[in-house]
Amino acid sequence: MSVRNRRFRAVAVVLGAVLALTTACAFGPPGPDEEGEPPNLPPPSAPSLGPDSSDGDQEVVVTVLAKHLAIPSGIAFLPDGSALVTERDTGRILQVGPDSDANGLTVAEARRLNETQPSGDGGLLGIAVSPKYASDKTIFVYYSTAKDNRVAKMTLKGKLQPILTGIPRSEAADGGALAFGPDGFLYVGTGDGTPAGTQAPNAKNLGGKILRMTTAGKPAPGNPVKTSLVWASGFHNVQGLAWDKNKKMYASDNGQPKNGELNVVDKGRNYGWPKADGPGSDAKLTNPLLSWPSADSTCVGVATMEQSVATACLTGKRIWLAGVTANGTVLGNPQPLLVGQYGRLRALVGAPDGSIWASTSNQEEGATPGPDDDRLIRLVFSDGGAGRS
Repeated sequence: MSVRNRRFRAVAVVLGAVLALTTACAFGPPGPDEEGEPPNLPPPSAPSLGPDSSDGDQEVVVTVLAKHLAIPSGIAFLPDGSALVTERDTGRILQVGPDSDANGLTVAEARRLNETQPSGDGGLLGIAVSPKYASDKTIFVYYSTAKDNRVAKMTLKGKLQPILTGIPRSEAADGGALAFGPDGFLYVGTGDGTPAGTQAPNAKNLGGKILRMTTAGKPAPGNPVKTSLVWASGFHNVQGLAWDKNKKMYASDNGQPKNGELNVVDKGRNYGWPKADGPGSDAKLTNPLLSWPSADSTCVGVATMEQSVATACLTGKRIWLAGVTANGTVLGNPQPLLVGQYGRLRALVGAPDGSIWASTSNQEEGATPGPDDDRLIRLVFSDGGAGRS
């Protein structure tokens, strides 16, 4: 069945089914930076049916992994299969798993960063684990101070060492994406943070950009300009980055008045903000791969799986899932998943076992938290997606 005709339905399964998924299915070998055992997963919750759940051959099993968190913003995995999760406003880094108890995966505070000064969309945001973590035990974080946003490195018990300062700080567009690419360099998504969008097109400003750097915070070899950190420009607020198996890079962009975007990111391109809000007609600017009205999107986290890319949305309260070709074009129509079922969705990341983890963001101002919020959830797709058996 083509991606265009696939419809999605959520199904509840018993504990035995999840144990079969986590022990009997072949997820494929983990990457060299993701070695380790998968966590001991709790049984799945009983998910509600989505708008396209009446028929179709794609099933999604949803498991609630952890509850009662406070705006979990970034997720990165350690070699033992556990995850480090940042909380935006508390400045805490939590270690989730790999063990479990009656409430889900175990959650423990691994570190609290008192250097973080949260307000608006700022705080403790992205997190990335060193590709050499087995030997250097280093993690990287993106966080806000009273004056700027910064990238720093540290060990969980060591001193916080800023490697990049001076990223523009604002109440509504702080960026915060942080991830290592297939090339081993650190990529950083920033926000423009100005009403007129004056920083995004300015090559000398760090705002509204995707940056590419060494672990010392220096421009990476092969950048468009040898002395610059800038890899791509013209963004409003980049909070999600991911690569597919063909090493093609995807990034979310949100906060524009009219449209939220999912972009295929190429070296040196300008993605249009503030001249374009969604697709435009200027040949010098790069149009998004996909865009949706802001009310249906405001998407943050991005994850890839086989021939699909997904993004998690705040205002849209859903995950958009799209089929893509090897050269990065869309197959069929993107499908909405979990619409309204878990409220605002923020982080989205592929796990070592092939599943996808997402976080809710219902504890923030203006949202409506449920009794278990905020939560981490795990998605397993039955056909052609994450964690399939």
